[in-house]
Amino acid sequence: MRERLKKIKVVAMDVDGVLTDGRIIVDSNGIETKNFDVQDGFGIVFLKRCGIKTALISARASGVTAIRAQDLKIDKVYVGVYPKLGAYESMLKELNAGDEEVCFIGDDMADLGIMRRCGVAIAPANAVWEVKQIAAYVTSKSGGRGAVREAIELILRAQGHWGPHVYEN
Repeated sequence: MRERLKKIKVVAMDVDGVLTDGRIIVDSNGIETKNFDVQDGFGIVFLKRCGIKTALISARASGVTAIRAQDLKIDKVYVGVYPKLGAYESMLKELNAGDEEVCFIGDDMADLGIMRRCGVAIAPANAVWEVKQIAAYVTSKSGGRGAVREAIELILRAQGHWGPHVYEN
């Protein structure tokens, strides 16, 4: 696993259930909100400081997701895409990456196609059984509760990038 993690140049993620706790809150005015974890976001900042590209691939289009992606300066954002493999293949071309250089974090059935192809498939603790079965690693934390940060630390430690230097300055 460590050798596979050393090759990662792109971390791609699903959104609902991975970067969020999976809940979608819509108020009486139709305004949508989602809960994102600040430590996950900081982890994404650390990835970028280490030269690792990021992508979101979500079957659901959401204005909230677009705002969060812009805030985190996500390199590639694909929303409202299903099946997801077409977006994944576009991402590979646009980021000039091979399957073995991608870590994908997914939690549900729509993520299985990508998870079977990528170099390292990671599932949050709240993922469905089928996803956990093919994941190379299942985080101890759930989506929207630090799962992405846990995965990022795993990658950066394997690559020798984790430590105080990641977040200084």
